[in-house]
Amino acid sequence: MQSSRSAVWYKTLNSHPLPLPPPNTPSQAIVTRGRYAGKKVVIIQPQDNGSKKHPFPHALVAGIERYPSQVTRRMSKARQAKRSKVKPFIKVVNYNHIMPTRYTLELEGLKGVVTNETFGEVSQREEAKKTVKKALEERYQSGKNRWFFTALRF
Repeated sequence: MQSSRSAVWYKTLNSHPLPLPPPNTPSQAIVTRGRYAGKKVVIIQPQDNGSKKHPFPHALVAGIERYPSQVTRRMSKARQAKRSKVKPFIKVVNYNHIMPTRYTLELEGLKGVVTNETFGEVSQREEAKKTVKKALEERYQSGKNRWFFTALRF
């Protein structure tokens, strides 16, 4: 009898009362499951109806695997450059596994770079990650979207 009560409690704890609406294209989100849980991503291409390969609502996202470190004025230029590096990732994520935020991030040119065909071959994926890295580091250097470039503390 005790075990059945705990099973019911577990089900109510993990069930969502209302599903979240599908995210918009340039919006930022947080990955809630898997290897990149807690990492911030920008949604590049939402797929509300799914596809043949991924038959569920999902989105192509680009995110930050390793955030830039803190930089101060006293540091040398070389040290500042090294600490300002970003390690990106690209991924196909189910809508259930991302939490949209109120922030947006416009990254020009990433729609054409990261597509469904990008994930077919390793060399294409690496090229796409290099392009994403360049775009994210430029945005970080400009000083805009500071929230996106700070790690979540939890």
